[in-house]
Amino acid sequence: MAEETIFSKIIRREIPADIIYQDDLVTAFRDISPQAPSHILIVPNVLIPTVNDVTAENELALGRLFTVAAKIAKDEGIAEDGYRLIMNCNRHSGQEVFHIHMHLVGGRPLGPLLAK
Repeated sequence: MAEETIFSKIIRREIPADIIYQDDLVTAFRDISPQAPSHILIVPNVLIPTVNDVTAENELALGRLFTVAAKIAKDEGIAEDGYRLIMNCNRHSGQEVFHIHMHLVGGRPLGPLLAK
């Protein structure tokens, strides 16, 4: 069984966070160290440690990550100019919290995704 994370506590509202969206499948909140004017984390309410742990049972929640991302991008006023969705998997990718999550980043030109 996966260990509980800080995101689990945010989902249950046991610790403070700037939650901007929550339903029965996902929760979205502002990143505490934003890398752009809009930097929001969207997480499934069920703990899935990494993309490697995704199963068919998770498809509805993971699909909801994308529909919520589109809604938030529109609400943030960044949908038309564009934004980036990022998911990291394990340490080499930079994953720090082992509760799968999507970064929605935008509000300025973001440049290339990867440095050479």
